[in-house]
Amino acid sequence: MIKRLLVVSLLLAGVSACTDQRSHSQAVYMLVDTSGTYAQEVRKAQLIINYLLGTLQSGDSLVVARVRSRSFNEKDIIAKVTFDSRPSQANAQKRAFRDKIDAFVKSVSGSAYTDITGGLIQGGMFLNETGAGKKTILIFSDMQEELDKATIRSFPISLKDIRIVALNVVKLKSDNIDPRRYLGRLEAWQKRVENAGASEWRVINDIEHLDAMLSRS
Repeated sequence: MIKRLLVVSLLLAGVSACTDQRSHSQAVYMLVDTSGTYAQEVRKAQLIINYLLGTLQSGDSLVVARVRSRSFNEKDIIAKVTFDSRPSQANAQKRAFRDKIDAFVKSVSGSAYTDITGGLIQGGMFLNETGAGKKTILIFSDMQEELDKATIRSFPISLKDIRIVALNVVKLKSDNIDPRRYLGRLEAWQKRVENAGASEWRVINDIEHLDAMLSRS
């Protein structure tokens, strides 16, 4: 009986230690817009992904998924990893991750529509499952959502305690004609993610600002 209690105690201690370790880690889910002409921007996204691979540490998780006509689908995940505590293994994971991203960049083609909401829902679910203390969704997109008539996304979503960061939000031709379109698009997304419980909304086009945000300090 005593031996059984000791074994249970050790198992619980291990679970507790693992949970505590995850609470100090961070998970980043990066959505890459591959719709229309924005698919041409994907090589810039690759630079950010390489930066993330060099920044995230042992125990952290990284996922890259595409945004296309309908994005609420695990098949849209290009690569995912939780970095090992062993440096040699973590480096091998990073090389494998880069290889998958390289193949993706070479083969990507533009989709007809842009389901950003579906990607956010999928990303939020994944991040919550990691148990990480810091959870971030990066959206590499012009933030112009376009849905086909059959796709339904006009309902409340949950992004509780997740930071949402829009990256490389390029201006459309219509934005140059009327800048209010650009500003209004960002304000609408800010309102939506804040209503969904997101802990933060930011627009970052300078990678140095991204570095400061992901810092553990």
